[in-house]
Amino acid sequence: MDSKFKSSSNFRGRTRLRLTTSGLPNSALQKSIIGKVTTDPLPIAERTLRILVSERVPEKLSELNGYGGFLTRTKLATQAIPVPSVSSVSEIDHLRTNDIVVIEPNNGFIRTLYRPDSDHNVIFATERCNSNCLMCSQPPQDRDDIEALTERNLQLIEIIDPPPKRLVITGGEPTLLGKHLFKIITALRDIMPETYVHMLTNGRIFAWRAFTAEFAKLRHPDFMLGIPVYSNDAATHDYVVQAKGAFDQTILGLHQLARYGLRVEVRVVLHAITVPRLVELAEYIYRNLTFVEHIALMGLENIGYAPRNMGALWIDPYDYQSQLESAVELLSTRGMNVSIYNHQLCVLRRSLWKFARKSISDWKNIYLSDCLPCRVKEQCGGFFKWATKLHSSHICALS
Repeated sequence: MDSKFKSSSNFRGRTRLRLTTSGLPNSALQKSIIGKVTTDPLPIAERTLRILVSERVPEKLSELNGYGGFLTRTKLATQAIPVPSVSSVSEIDHLRTNDIVVIEPNNGFIRTLYRPDSDHNVIFATERCNSNCLMCSQPPQDRDDIEALTERNLQLIEIIDPPPKRLVITGGEPTLLGKHLFKIITALRDIMPETYVHMLTNGRIFAWRAFTAEFAKLRHPDFMLGIPVYSNDAATHDYVVQAKGAFDQTILGLHQLARYGLRVEVRVVLHAITVPRLVELAEYIYRNLTFVEHIALMGLENIGYAPRNMGALWIDPYDYQSQLESAVELLSTRGMNVSIYNHQLCVLRRSLWKFARKSISDWKNIYLSDCLPCRVKEQCGGFFKWATKLHSSHICALS
Protein backbone atom coordinates (compact mmCIF):
# COMPACT_ATOMS: atom_id res chain seq x y z
CA MET A 1 0.00 0.00 0.00
CA ASP A 2 1.19 3.50 -0.85
CA SER A 3 2.71 5.27 2.15
CA LYS A 4 0.18 8.08 1.86
CA PHE A 5 -2.54 5.56 2.76
CA LYS A 6 -2.97 4.67 6.41
CA SER A 7 -4.77 1.53 7.49
CA SER A 8 -5.64 0.17 10.90
CA SER A 9 -7.33 -2.94 12.20
CA ASN A 10 -7.98 -1.40 15.60
CA PHE A 11 -11.26 0.34 16.22
CA ARG A 12 -13.58 1.06 19.04
CA GLY A 13 -16.90 2.80 19.24
CA ARG A 14 -20.52 1.91 19.13
CA THR A 15 -21.26 -1.77 18.81
CA ARG A 16 -21.35 -2.49 15.12
CA LEU A 17 -25.02 -2.54 14.28
CA ARG A 18 -26.22 -5.23 11.92
CA LEU A 19 -28.95 -4.84 9.35
CA THR A 20 -28.74 -8.35 7.90
CA THR A 21 -28.53 -11.95 9.04
CA SER A 22 -29.53 -15.33 7.62
CA GLY A 23 -30.47 -18.91 8.43
CA LEU A 24 -32.35 -21.95 7.17
CA PRO A 25 -35.91 -21.31 5.90
CA ASN A 26 -38.68 -23.85 6.37
CA SER A 27 -41.12 -25.03 3.70
CA ALA A 28 -43.86 -22.65 4.91
CA LEU A 29 -41.73 -19.67 3.84
CA GLN A 30 -42.93 -19.39 0.25
CA LYS A 31 -42.74 -15.62 -0.27
CA SER A 32 -41.14 -12.58 1.31
CA ILE A 33 -42.57 -11.77 4.73
CA ILE A 34 -42.57 -8.28 6.25
CA GLY A 35 -43.40 -7.78 9.88
CA LYS A 36 -42.57 -6.19 13.21
CA VAL A 37 -40.24 -8.02 15.54
CA THR A 38 -41.37 -9.10 18.98
CA THR A 39 -39.00 -10.77 21.40
CA ASP A 40 -41.78 -11.56 23.85
CA PRO A 41 -44.76 -13.87 23.23
CA LEU A 42 -47.97 -12.04 22.40
CA PRO A 43 -51.66 -12.87 22.81
CA ILE A 44 -52.91 -14.50 19.64
CA ALA A 45 -55.06 -11.47 18.75
CA GLU A 46 -51.91 -9.29 18.58
CA ARG A 47 -49.76 -11.59 16.41
CA THR A 48 -50.79 -10.43 12.94
CA LEU A 49 -47.79 -8.96 11.09
CA ARG A 50 -45.60 -9.84 14.07
CA ILE A 51 -42.42 -11.92 13.79
CA LEU A 52 -41.40 -13.71 16.96
CA VAL A 53 -37.65 -13.82 17.62
CA SER A 54 -36.57 -16.34 20.23
CA GLU A 55 -33.54 -18.36 21.26
CA ARG A 56 -35.74 -21.39 21.87
CA VAL A 57 -38.56 -23.17 20.10
CA PRO A 58 -41.75 -23.53 22.16
CA GLU A 59 -42.41 -27.09 23.33
CA LYS A 60 -45.90 -26.76 21.91
CA LEU A 61 -45.56 -25.63 18.30
CA SER A 62 -49.16 -24.45 18.41
CA GLU A 63 -47.90 -21.53 20.51
CA LEU A 64 -46.57 -20.08 17.23
CA ASN A 65 -49.98 -20.00 15.56
CA GLY A 66 -50.97 -16.54 14.32
CA TYR A 67 -47.48 -15.06 14.02
CA GLY A 68 -46.42 -13.78 10.62
CA GLY A 69 -43.06 -15.49 11.08
CA PHE A 70 -40.62 -17.04 13.54
CA LEU A 71 -36.85 -16.61 13.83
CA THR A 72 -34.60 -18.66 16.08
CA ARG A 73 -30.94 -19.41 16.52
CA THR A 74 -31.88 -23.01 17.36
CA LYS A 75 -31.23 -25.64 14.71
CA LEU A 76 -34.50 -27.35 13.87
CA ALA A 77 -34.64 -31.01 12.96
CA THR A 78 -38.21 -30.72 11.71
CA GLN A 79 -40.12 -28.71 9.13
CA ALA A 80 -43.28 -28.95 11.21
CA ILE A 81 -43.19 -25.31 12.35
CA PRO A 82 -46.71 -24.05 11.50
CA VAL A 83 -45.64 -20.55 10.37
CA PRO A 84 -42.97 -19.24 7.98
CA SER A 85 -39.74 -19.56 9.91
CA VAL A 86 -35.97 -19.38 9.72
CA SER A 87 -33.86 -21.51 12.05
CA SER A 88 -30.11 -21.60 12.72
CA VAL A 89 -30.10 -17.81 12.33
CA SER A 90 -26.49 -16.68 12.52
CA GLU A 91 -27.21 -13.63 14.71
CA ILE A 92 -30.41 -12.41 16.34
CA ASP A 93 -29.12 -10.23 19.19
CA HIS A 94 -29.38 -7.08 17.08
CA LEU A 95 -33.12 -7.58 16.51
CA ARG A 96 -35.25 -5.50 18.87
CA THR A 97 -38.98 -5.38 19.51
CA ASN A 98 -40.71 -3.17 16.92
CA ASP A 99 -37.88 -3.38 14.41
CA ILE A 100 -39.38 -4.09 10.99
CA VAL A 101 -37.74 -6.86 8.99
CA VAL A 102 -38.22 -8.68 5.72
CA ILE A 103 -37.58 -12.43 5.54
CA GLU A 104 -36.68 -13.84 2.14
CA PRO A 105 -37.60 -17.36 0.98
CA ASN A 106 -35.03 -19.64 -0.67
CA ASN A 107 -32.00 -18.33 1.24
CA GLY A 108 -33.50 -17.40 4.63
CA PHE A 109 -32.04 -13.91 4.37
CA ILE A 110 -33.33 -11.44 7.00
CA ARG A 111 -32.92 -7.70 6.40
CA THR A 112 -33.81 -5.02 8.92
CA LEU A 113 -35.85 -2.40 7.06
CA TYR A 114 -36.66 -0.06 9.92
CA ARG A 115 -35.44 0.58 13.48
CA PRO A 116 -37.65 2.88 15.59
CA ASP A 117 -34.75 3.97 17.80
CA SER A 118 -32.64 5.16 14.83
CA ASP A 119 -32.52 8.50 13.01
CA HIS A 120 -31.02 6.84 9.92
CA ASN A 121 -33.87 4.85 8.39
CA VAL A 122 -34.23 4.58 4.63
CA ILE A 123 -36.69 3.56 1.95
CA PHE A 124 -34.54 1.62 -0.53
CA ALA A 125 -36.21 2.20 -3.89
CA THR A 126 -34.20 0.18 -6.43
CA GLU A 127 -30.74 -1.16 -7.21
CA ARG A 128 -30.92 0.22 -10.74
CA CYS A 129 -29.24 3.48 -11.77
CA ASN A 130 -28.64 5.47 -14.94
CA SER A 131 -25.27 6.71 -13.67
CA ASN A 132 -22.25 4.65 -12.66
CA CYS A 133 -20.24 6.89 -10.32
CA LEU A 134 -16.58 6.07 -9.75
CA MET A 135 -17.06 6.13 -5.96
CA CYS A 136 -20.60 4.73 -5.77
CA SER A 137 -21.14 3.11 -2.37
CA GLN A 138 -24.10 1.07 -3.68
CA PRO A 139 -23.03 -0.19 -7.13
CA PRO A 140 -26.06 -0.48 -9.42
CA GLN A 141 -27.50 -3.83 -10.45
CA ASP A 142 -29.37 -4.31 -13.72
CA ARG A 143 -32.29 -6.25 -12.35
CA ASP A 144 -36.03 -5.71 -12.58
CA ASP A 145 -36.73 -5.02 -8.89
CA ILE A 146 -39.07 -2.05 -9.19
CA GLU A 147 -42.42 -3.82 -8.77
CA ALA A 148 -41.21 -6.02 -5.90
CA LEU A 149 -39.45 -3.26 -3.98
CA THR A 150 -42.33 -0.83 -4.47
CA GLU A 151 -44.76 -3.36 -3.00
CA ARG A 152 -42.37 -3.97 -0.10
CA ASN A 153 -41.92 -0.27 0.57
CA LEU A 154 -45.64 0.43 0.52
CA GLN A 155 -46.14 -2.36 3.08
CA LEU A 156 -43.32 -0.93 5.17
CA ILE A 157 -44.84 2.54 5.19
CA GLU A 158 -48.19 1.10 6.28
CA ILE A 159 -46.80 -0.59 9.38
CA ILE A 160 -44.34 2.03 10.62
CA ASP A 161 -45.85 3.33 13.84
CA PRO A 162 -45.29 5.83 15.30
CA PRO A 163 -44.07 7.90 12.34
CA PRO A 164 -40.39 8.89 12.48
CA LYS A 165 -39.11 12.45 12.37
CA ARG A 166 -37.07 11.71 9.24
CA LEU A 167 -36.81 9.19 6.39
CA VAL A 168 -34.46 8.97 3.40
CA ILE A 169 -35.41 7.58 -0.01
CA THR A 170 -32.36 6.13 -1.70
CA GLY A 171 -31.15 3.57 -4.25
CA GLY A 172 -29.89 3.12 -6.95
CA GLU A 173 -31.73 5.93 -8.62
CA PRO A 174 -35.23 6.36 -7.17
CA THR A 175 -36.57 8.34 -10.14
CA LEU A 176 -36.24 5.25 -12.34
CA LEU A 177 -39.38 4.03 -10.57
CA GLY A 178 -41.43 6.59 -12.48
CA LYS A 179 -45.08 6.39 -11.38
CA HIS A 180 -44.14 3.85 -8.71
CA LEU A 181 -42.08 6.56 -7.01
CA PHE A 182 -45.17 8.76 -7.01
CA LYS A 183 -47.03 5.98 -5.17
CA ILE A 184 -44.36 5.83 -2.48
CA ILE A 185 -44.23 9.59 -1.95
CA THR A 186 -48.04 9.78 -1.92
CA ALA A 187 -48.15 7.08 0.76
CA LEU A 188 -45.57 8.96 2.84
CA ARG A 189 -47.53 12.19 2.41
CA ASP A 190 -50.86 10.67 3.40
CA ILE A 191 -49.75 8.28 6.18
CA MET A 192 -47.00 10.28 7.87
CA PRO A 193 -47.33 13.90 6.70
CA GLU A 194 -45.20 15.27 9.54
CA THR A 195 -42.18 13.10 8.65
CA TYR A 196 -39.39 14.96 6.85
CA VAL A 197 -38.44 13.03 3.70
CA HIS A 198 -35.05 13.48 2.01
CA MET A 199 -34.62 11.79 -1.38
CA LEU A 200 -31.14 11.11 -2.79
CA THR A 201 -31.17 11.31 -6.59
CA ASN A 202 -28.84 12.23 -9.43
CA GLY A 203 -31.53 14.68 -10.52
CA ARG A 204 -31.16 13.97 -14.23
CA ILE A 205 -34.80 13.08 -14.95
CA PHE A 206 -35.96 16.47 -13.67
CA ALA A 207 -34.53 17.99 -16.86
CA TRP A 208 -37.80 16.79 -18.40
CA ARG A 209 -40.38 19.40 -17.49
CA ALA A 210 -43.38 17.05 -17.75
CA PHE A 211 -41.92 14.70 -15.10
CA THR A 212 -41.02 17.58 -12.79
CA ALA A 213 -44.50 19.08 -13.14
CA GLU A 214 -46.13 15.77 -12.17
CA PHE A 215 -43.68 15.34 -9.31
CA ALA A 216 -44.49 18.80 -7.97
CA LYS A 217 -48.21 17.95 -7.92
CA LEU A 218 -47.54 15.42 -5.14
CA ARG A 219 -47.13 18.34 -2.74
CA HIS A 220 -45.48 16.50 0.11
CA PRO A 221 -45.41 19.02 2.98
CA ASP A 222 -41.81 18.39 4.11
CA PHE A 223 -39.68 17.04 1.28
CA MET A 224 -36.20 17.79 -0.06
CA LEU A 225 -34.05 16.34 -2.84
CA GLY A 226 -30.30 15.77 -2.39
CA ILE A 227 -28.59 16.06 -5.79
CA PRO A 228 -24.85 15.72 -6.51
CA VAL A 229 -22.88 18.25 -8.53
CA TYR A 230 -19.22 17.29 -8.71
CA SER A 231 -17.72 20.11 -10.74
CA ASN A 232 -18.50 23.34 -12.54
CA ASP A 233 -16.86 21.66 -15.53
CA ALA A 234 -19.27 19.42 -17.43
CA ALA A 235 -16.60 16.98 -18.60
CA THR A 236 -15.33 16.43 -15.05
CA HIS A 237 -18.81 15.86 -13.62
CA ASP A 238 -19.68 13.47 -16.47
CA TYR A 239 -16.44 11.55 -15.91
CA VAL A 240 -17.14 11.14 -12.20
CA VAL A 241 -20.66 9.82 -12.83
CA GLN A 242 -19.60 7.93 -15.98
CA ALA A 243 -22.51 9.29 -18.03
CA LYS A 244 -22.16 11.64 -20.99
CA GLY A 245 -24.45 14.64 -20.80
CA ALA A 246 -25.21 14.11 -17.11
CA PHE A 247 -24.00 17.56 -16.04
CA ASP A 248 -26.32 19.39 -18.44
CA GLN A 249 -29.27 17.22 -17.40
CA THR A 250 -28.53 17.72 -13.70
CA ILE A 251 -28.21 21.49 -13.90
CA LEU A 252 -31.34 21.79 -16.04
CA GLY A 253 -33.11 19.48 -13.60
CA LEU A 254 -32.11 21.68 -10.67
CA HIS A 255 -33.55 24.73 -12.39
CA GLN A 256 -36.76 22.90 -13.27
CA LEU A 257 -37.13 21.91 -9.62
CA ALA A 258 -36.65 25.53 -8.58
CA ARG A 259 -39.27 26.61 -11.12
CA TYR A 260 -41.82 24.35 -9.42
CA GLY A 261 -40.84 25.37 -5.91
CA LEU A 262 -39.27 22.08 -4.84
CA ARG A 263 -36.59 22.16 -2.15
CA VAL A 264 -33.07 21.12 -3.12
CA GLU A 265 -29.76 20.29 -1.48
CA VAL A 266 -26.53 20.04 -3.52
CA ARG A 267 -24.05 17.33 -2.52
CA VAL A 268 -20.35 17.24 -3.43
CA VAL A 269 -18.19 14.18 -2.67
CA LEU A 270 -14.61 15.30 -2.10
CA HIS A 271 -11.81 13.30 -3.73
CA ALA A 272 -8.80 13.82 -5.96
CA ILE A 273 -10.96 14.48 -9.04
CA THR A 274 -13.39 16.98 -7.48
CA VAL A 275 -11.12 18.85 -5.04
CA PRO A 276 -9.00 20.75 -7.64
CA ARG A 277 -12.06 22.69 -8.84
CA LEU A 278 -13.89 22.87 -5.50
CA VAL A 279 -13.55 26.64 -5.08
CA GLU A 280 -14.69 27.23 -8.65
CA LEU A 281 -17.64 24.91 -8.03
CA ALA A 282 -18.58 26.89 -4.90
CA GLU A 283 -18.55 30.08 -6.97
CA TYR A 284 -20.66 28.37 -9.63
CA ILE A 285 -23.23 27.26 -7.06
CA TYR A 286 -23.44 30.78 -5.65
CA ARG A 287 -23.84 32.34 -9.09
CA ASN A 288 -26.13 29.78 -10.72
CA LEU A 289 -27.91 27.78 -8.00
CA THR A 290 -28.85 30.48 -5.52
CA PHE A 291 -32.10 28.66 -4.72
CA VAL A 292 -30.52 25.61 -3.08
CA GLU A 293 -31.25 25.33 0.64
CA HIS A 294 -28.12 23.45 1.63
CA ILE A 295 -24.71 22.43 0.28
CA ALA A 296 -23.10 19.29 1.75
CA LEU A 297 -19.37 18.81 1.22
CA MET A 298 -18.82 15.12 1.86
CA GLY A 299 -15.87 12.88 2.64
CA LEU A 300 -15.26 9.79 0.51
CA GLU A 301 -16.84 6.49 1.59
CA ASN A 302 -14.42 3.61 0.97
CA ILE A 303 -16.84 0.93 -0.17
CA GLY A 304 -18.58 -0.17 -3.36
CA TYR A 305 -16.70 1.09 -6.41
CA ALA A 306 -14.37 3.37 -4.43
CA PRO A 307 -11.75 0.75 -3.43
CA ARG A 308 -11.15 -0.32 -7.03
CA ASN A 309 -10.77 3.33 -8.12
CA MET A 310 -8.84 4.54 -5.09
CA GLY A 311 -5.68 5.22 -7.08
CA ALA A 312 -7.53 7.96 -8.93
CA LEU A 313 -9.76 9.09 -6.05
CA TRP A 314 -7.70 9.16 -2.89
CA ILE A 315 -6.49 12.38 -1.37
CA ASP A 316 -5.86 12.72 2.35
CA PRO A 317 -8.55 15.07 3.72
CA TYR A 318 -5.81 16.87 5.63
CA ASP A 319 -4.24 17.86 2.32
CA TYR A 320 -7.25 19.66 0.87
CA GLN A 321 -7.98 21.93 3.83
CA SER A 322 -7.11 25.10 1.94
CA GLN A 323 -9.59 24.37 -0.85
CA LEU A 324 -12.24 23.25 1.64
CA GLU A 325 -11.82 26.33 3.82
CA SER A 326 -11.99 28.65 0.80
CA ALA A 327 -15.12 26.97 -0.56
CA VAL A 328 -16.89 27.02 2.81
CA GLU A 329 -15.97 30.65 3.42
CA LEU A 330 -17.11 31.66 -0.07
CA LEU A 331 -20.53 30.06 0.43
CA SER A 332 -21.15 30.84 4.09
CA THR A 333 -20.16 34.51 3.97
CA ARG A 334 -22.63 34.95 1.12
CA GLY A 335 -25.45 33.58 3.20
CA MET A 336 -25.59 30.03 1.84
CA ASN A 337 -26.14 27.10 4.21
CA VAL A 338 -23.12 24.78 4.00
CA SER A 339 -22.08 21.71 6.00
CA ILE A 340 -19.14 19.31 6.06
CA TYR A 341 -20.04 15.62 6.26
CA ASN A 342 -17.97 12.49 6.95
CA HIS A 343 -14.86 14.25 8.26
CA GLN A 344 -13.02 13.93 11.56
CA LEU A 345 -12.35 17.06 13.58
CA CYS A 346 -8.63 16.30 13.89
CA VAL A 347 -8.13 16.67 10.13
CA LEU A 348 -10.20 19.86 9.86
CA ARG A 349 -8.92 23.36 10.54
CA ARG A 350 -10.54 24.87 13.62
CA SER A 351 -12.29 27.43 11.43
CA LEU A 352 -14.26 24.54 9.87
CA TRP A 353 -15.41 22.79 13.04
CA LYS A 354 -18.65 24.75 13.26
CA PHE A 355 -19.62 23.42 9.82
CA ALA A 356 -18.83 19.76 10.59
CA ARG A 357 -21.79 17.46 11.19
CA LYS A 358 -22.13 13.97 12.68
CA SER A 359 -23.49 12.59 9.44
CA ILE A 360 -22.52 8.91 9.28
CA SER A 361 -25.41 6.48 9.73
CA ASP A 362 -25.32 4.77 13.12
CA TRP A 363 -24.94 1.26 11.67
CA LYS A 364 -21.85 2.37 9.70
CA ASN A 365 -20.23 4.50 12.40
CA ILE A 366 -17.07 3.66 14.39
CA TYR A 367 -14.14 5.35 16.11
CA LEU A 368 -10.55 4.18 15.88
CA SER A 369 -8.51 3.19 18.90
CA ASP A 370 -6.50 6.40 18.39
CA CYS A 371 -9.68 8.31 19.22
CA LEU A 372 -10.16 6.93 22.73
CA PRO A 373 -8.47 9.75 24.70
CA CYS A 374 -9.70 12.53 22.40
CA ARG A 375 -11.43 15.36 24.30
CA VAL A 376 -13.75 16.18 21.37
CA LYS A 377 -14.69 12.62 20.48
CA GLU A 378 -18.35 13.16 21.36
CA GLN A 379 -18.54 16.11 18.98
CA CYS A 380 -16.68 14.30 16.18
CA GLY A 381 -18.55 12.35 13.50
CA GLY A 382 -16.08 9.46 13.57
CA PHE A 383 -15.54 7.09 10.66
CA PHE A 384 -17.30 4.74 8.33
CA LYS A 385 -16.65 1.25 9.65
CA TRP A 386 -14.63 0.41 6.53
CA ALA A 387 -12.17 3.21 7.46
CA THR A 388 -10.11 0.54 9.21
CA LYS A 389 -8.70 -0.14 5.72
CA LEU A 390 -7.99 3.46 4.72
CA HIS A 391 -8.10 6.79 6.47
CA SER A 392 -6.15 10.00 6.87
CA SER A 393 -2.59 9.68 8.09
CA HIS A 394 -3.22 12.67 10.38
CA ILE A 395 -5.75 11.08 12.74
CA CYS A 396 -4.87 11.89 16.35
CA ALA A 397 -6.48 12.43 19.72
CA LEU A 398 -6.93 16.12 20.54
CA SER A 399 -6.10 17.14 24.09
